[in-house]
Amino acid sequence: MSCTSFTYLGSVIAVDGGTEWDVLVRIGKARTAFLLLRPVWRSKEISLRTKLRIFKTNVKTVLMYGAETWRVTKNITDTTQAFVNRCLCYILGIRWPNTISNEDL
Repeated sequence: MSCTSFTYLGSVIAVDGGTEWDVLVRIGKARTAFLLLRPVWRSKEISLRTKLRIFKTNVKTVLMYGAETWRVTKNITDTTQAFVNRCLCYILGIRWPNTISNEDL
């Protein structure tokens, strides 16, 4: 039986050297961290500035752990940025069909 990937120090190492699977695993872990903080995002007593700092320190760091070892491709960049944008839209209370440009976000 051959092994096509394994986890080492929290990062998924693939036999072919690809990083796409590691990125998807990182997004899953960051999504879990984001969802655990749902009471913070919904709170009216916590300022937007504080919420954004919490997002940066507790969610974005989970997402970007080990990113220095990833191959930088358009697909990986777009995937991670889409996750960050979805999180920021949720924190800011921007719901579909309302839209905002990526630059404004």
